[in-house]
Amino acid sequence: MQLGAFSVSLAVKDIAASKAFYEKLGFTATGGGDRWQIMVSGSTVIGLFQGMLEANILTFNPGWGQDAKPRPELTDIRQIEARLEEAGVPTRDSTTAKSESGPASFVVVDPDGNAILFDQHV
Repeated sequence: MQLGAFSVSLAVKDIAASKAFYEKLGFTATGGGDRWQIMVSGSTVIGLFQGMLEANILTFNPGWGQDAKPRPELTDIRQIEARLEEAGVPTRDSTTAKSESGPASFVVVDPDGNAILFDQHV
């Protein structure tokens, strides 16, 4: 099962201050908007989200590589969700039923309460 690119999505209070901080650590902004930025340093990816997340969250992007480019070895998010549910892992906030392919997302929570977002862009 190909889970895709991995990143940490951070709930931040001030997008400009957070972006400036991570740039000082060597990260470069590769995309974003008024309330979000994707920061990259080598193969490390951090998403900064102001007012969009309740808490920090681990993120997998099926169909994407760590270089933020599409990957042909896609395991569709609907297949990932089905496999997890078959294994007894409940999902929440799923948008996979809205379409048979393409972008969708869902969340699982690990035994310690850490949320993991699966967010397919392609």
